[in-house]
Amino acid sequence: MENNISYFDLEFVRDNFKLAMVENDDVNLELYLKSFDELNKFFCLLGTIFGFVKSELAGKMIILREFLSKPDEAHHFSTVLNMVEYEREHNLLGKDNYVSGSRTLLRLHRSLEFIQAFLRSINDLKEEESTSGPCIKAYEDTLGHHHTFLIRTGAKIAMYTLPTKHQLLSNVCGSEENIKKAEDILPETLGIISEIYDRVQKIYKDRNLLSLK
Repeated sequence: MENNISYFDLEFVRDNFKLAMVENDDVNLELYLKSFDELNKFFCLLGTIFGFVKSELAGKMIILREFLSKPDEAHHFSTVLNMVEYEREHNLLGKDNYVSGSRTLLRLHRSLEFIQAFLRSINDLKEEESTSGPCIKAYEDTLGHHHTFLIRTGAKIAMYTLPTKHQLLSNVCGSEENIKKAEDILPETLGIISEIYDRVQKIYKDRNLLSLK
């Protein structure tokens, strides 16, 4: 049965985020989304605990891929910088009945801050230590700032049920061999995620777009 399960592949996340870093401190959107597909799998494998994250990620990725699938418009959305500049120049950020790609990506960007903080906390834990407390702190310090009181409360209650580091990694990675591989590349992956996050953060910050609603 276990052989039929598609486990989380941190190497896939690392490689696609690494390739996504293009010239001019920009980020390739399709490769960014590929890494997010795998990160979403990470949360899916943890069960209903992270339902609030899974639904947020999946819906936003569908919207962004719709932009990339349109032959006449795809080039405007090939990178984060292209997308933001295109929507600003054409006054699309505040347009009625228009789903903004820049606004949609900002939701993923905020989720990435939480994911980065959570994975960093896992990296610092011993195998037998619980992931619950560190996860709650990571959430409170990042994504929780953008959620309502009810969502925050429900999320933190769910996080109290998180297992030890080893059990969590076993749930998402499967075999001991896969766990060891993930642990070995996690520090490098965290550095790459940090670079991706910083690039997107700067693009939005330089254009006063971090507070888009």
